[in-house]
Amino acid sequence: MTAVPAQTVSAHFAETAIHSPKVELFDLDAMTNTDPKGIIRTVDEYRVEAFGLYLVRDVVDHPRIRAIESWLLPELDLRVTDFFFHPGHERDQDFYLDVVTVEVGDPVWRTEDHYLDLVVRTGREVEVLDTDELLAAVAAGLLDRATAERALHTAFTAVDGLARHGYRLDRWLAAHGAHPVWRRHE
Repeated sequence: MTAVPAQTVSAHFAETAIHSPKVELFDLDAMTNTDPKGIIRTVDEYRVEAFGLYLVRDVVDHPRIRAIESWLLPELDLRVTDFFFHPGHERDQDFYLDVVTVEVGDPVWRTEDHYLDLVVRTGREVEVLDTDELLAAVAAGLLDRATAERALHTAFTAVDGLARHGYRLDRWLAAHGAHPVWRRHE
């Protein structure tokens, strides 16, 4: 195995867009979701279950996405989303998992995104995205080592669990006592 020169690693991180961890707020009383840019979005529905928080909202003025449906799962450090795409913009994915920490509040829940994402294609595979962003954030001092290790552990646990359950998100989550209900998948 050949070592990669430090200059090459540094050059790669310089090419990766580095940003602070993205924070979102979910205000159950106000029925809003404040996105990472600080834009307040109206939420159509919130539902609190023992295993997490459900939300569904329209995505206004987006060229590809018309709505999202998500579950925040504090025990698993995940936000699981089903995107509703505009016709002609569909992607080969069934669910999108963000590795996050979830702070449960009353009435405001908060997530902090830890860069790693997983794309689940039911019955086929799971793909891990944005490892370069995680590494760049650590190198830039935007994320501490312990948080990065926790994010990697979360992603590895999800990949392993999904593989053991035939890449069926519902089966893996059920093994953890989470039984999310989805509008599109009912």
